[in-house]
Amino acid sequence: MDKAKKEAIQVTKEIVVKFIETGRVSPSNISEVFPAVFEVVSSTVCKDETETEE
Repeated sequence: MDKAKKEAIQVTKEIVVKFIETGRVSPSNISEVFPAVFEVVSSTVCKDETETEE
């Protein structure tokens, strides 16, 4: 697993945990929320990574 993907997973985990703590997400629907948040975080990380390489 590459560094960017590891970072995206870690950030996603932290975001989802905060959502659970604030009551916006429940543990019962985490399987719906985690992939959606990961997709946004991952695309942002990859976008930022390609911009810095240019």
